[in-house]
Amino acid sequence: MNFFKIKTGWSNAEFIPLKLCIATAYILIGAYFHNFFRDHYVAVLIVFAITVIWSVFQWVNKMKVQNEPNTPA
Repeated sequence: MNFFKIKTGWSNAEFIPLKLCIATAYILIGAYFHNFFRDHYVAVLIVFAITVIWSVFQWVNKMKVQNEPNTPA
């Protein structure tokens, strides 16, 4: 299966959850080493989990739609 060769088009609005996901991952990594985000660790973890699920869901849906055969009804 050529999973990594599949091309999809993303709009700027669809990149927002992915960017939030990446940003919260960096914050979580930083929170592990520093106490700066210690009080907000649970909130950041919740945002990270939501954006991971949202991004993967969008990606899978885009791949399904793009790879569906175009058969007339």
